[in-house]
Amino acid sequence: MKAHFLTDRGQVRSHNEDSGGVFYNVAGQAQAIIADGMGGHQAGDVASQMATRLLQDKWEKTQQVDTPEMAEAWVKDAVQEANTAIFQHAQEHEACHGMGTTIVIAIILDDALTIAHIGDSRAYVINNEQMKQITEDHSFVNALVQSGQISKEEAVYHPRKNVVLKALGTEENVTCDVRTLSLEQNDLLLLCTDGLTDKLTDDEIYSMIYSGEELCHIGKKMIQVANERGGEDNISLVLIQHDKPEERAGESS
Repeated sequence: MKAHFLTDRGQVRSHNEDSGGVFYNVAGQAQAIIADGMGGHQAGDVASQMATRLLQDKWEKTQQVDTPEMAEAWVKDAVQEANTAIFQHAQEHEACHGMGTTIVIAIILDDALTIAHIGDSRAYVINNEQMKQITEDHSFVNALVQSGQISKEEAVYHPRKNVVLKALGTEENVTCDVRTLSLEQNDLLLLCTDGLTDKLTDDEIYSMIYSGEELCHIGKKMIQVANERGGEDNISLVLIQHDKPEERAGESS
């Protein structure tokens, strides 16, 4: 399995509030995370880094997860633990009051993919047939789209397109969306923040994926294009190339 995490501050912001990575449990099973922090001063950094670190630490101590049902239960518990920790930290530190973070988490078990998310960071599964978004944005404009008040095309330019309706750590309790789907050989998984998807269309991302370049170079190219088009936000992504279990010889980076 080839896996890459890339993040960039962008062209405008003074610091990077995104966090994430690819981590492995005791059995060598992969968990990928993308988190986009929000809050005053540098509180967004704190929230996203806390979420990533807590989930990483818990996963790296976890033994083998045998079924998608176990993965779903694990991620629900882990997200609630992280939410509680971030919320309590914000209550105890005035500079962090109101901080939170989006999060999207992927757990890969052989040919099953479990996805959990809160906010508007996204997960896509990409193959030679299609690029499919498998998360539903918890955002103001997506709620307008779902209710039929605006079109998807109008949502792209809506002045409140970056307003999220739910985040990790902003409330005492939170519920993440969780789903499991099957993965086919050579499926590619993309997790990313809106710093990427606000600047590149799905068609552009799809074309880059199948440009024939190495995954890491593709990720760097996506970030480069996002920055060339303004780079007003931090830009973060995880790219994972899925393969058959017997073909996994520890190839990752």
